[in-house]
Amino acid sequence: MKALVVGWFSFEQCNVTAGDLMARDIACEWLESVNYAYDVALAAPFIDGVDWRAVDPNTYSHVVFVCGPFPYTKLTTEFLEHFNSCRLIGLDLSMIEPINIWNPFDVLLERDSSANSHPDITFVSRQAKVPVVGIILVHPQQEYKQKGRHQVANEAINRLIASREMVAVPIDTGLDPNTTNLRSAAEVESLIARMDMVVTTRLHGTVLALKNAVPVIAIDAIAGGAKVLRQAETIGWQTVLTVDNLSDEAMRKAFEYCLTEQAREEARVCRDRAIKELAQVHDNFISALDLSSSSSARVCCKEGLDKSLLEPPRLTIEQIAVHKARTFKNKAVYTIVNWLLGQKKLKTPRIY
Repeated sequence: MKALVVGWFSFEQCNVTAGDLMARDIACEWLESVNYAYDVALAAPFIDGVDWRAVDPNTYSHVVFVCGPFPYTKLTTEFLEHFNSCRLIGLDLSMIEPINIWNPFDVLLERDSSANSHPDITFVSRQAKVPVVGIILVHPQQEYKQKGRHQVANEAINRLIASREMVAVPIDTGLDPNTTNLRSAAEVESLIARMDMVVTTRLHGTVLALKNAVPVIAIDAIAGGAKVLRQAETIGWQTVLTVDNLSDEAMRKAFEYCLTEQAREEARVCRDRAIKELAQVHDNFISALDLSSSSSARVCCKEGLDKSLLEPPRLTIEQIAVHKARTFKNKAVYTIVNWLLGQKKLKTPRIY
């Protein structure tokens, strides 16, 4: 005797959820617990299963349809007709029709129906928990000119994400605008504080992680290192890399270390060290408010300054293309609105 496990994962384009796959795995575990042989019917994008339409129904004594709503439709009736000779078990289903009108299963262990309800079986699923990792990337920093290696850093981070199972959570610390729907500094920090670890090329990504005892892979995207490296060295955080030594092996070792309790303890130590040192900065700031002091640290040696920094930044080809596309879009929208309003003349808006 053999069972076939079927669910919405057995049909293409049926909005399969994580819950569907967890319920499938539970059904398989329960079959294995009594040494009952089974196949699983799968459809793209899932692999390594059988096609329920192609199998011989006589191969199976039981067919288990697991999880999700089970409506009376052409698709479900087609499935039921194909396996009409098998003993049909409905497991963890939400029955749409009243079961006194339509219940196609020999045994129905519903999640909910017109007659009964049970807890969803994913309550007993045993999923391995994977790290939740905040990914905080800095924008290209034009002030560092040719030293910026942001693309190198971003590609290394992407390879790390692709190399292992994790929940990668993009976090934007910018607020003007914010690309991750965060509206305040409090929301930004609250999200960072809930991560298992952080990978960042931003200084404040590093600081806010360590402030909340969250281990961080701090990456300085500037050749030779700049403010991210300097900050890490200042507070004693050792898991800092620069684009000069950004190998996949170094990233792997840093990632594994950041998941340890030792890394969390080091983060706490660095936070406490920083807070202690900032007490002196606070006192110096208060002293600076004293107008009776005539001392000044101002320096301006124009001969040593790069005057090109005063010029407007030059746009890259990509930035120019984006600007032109936005300009074309704005003009097109204006033209359409003008036409819809039936106005013969409107002052052409200035496009920035």
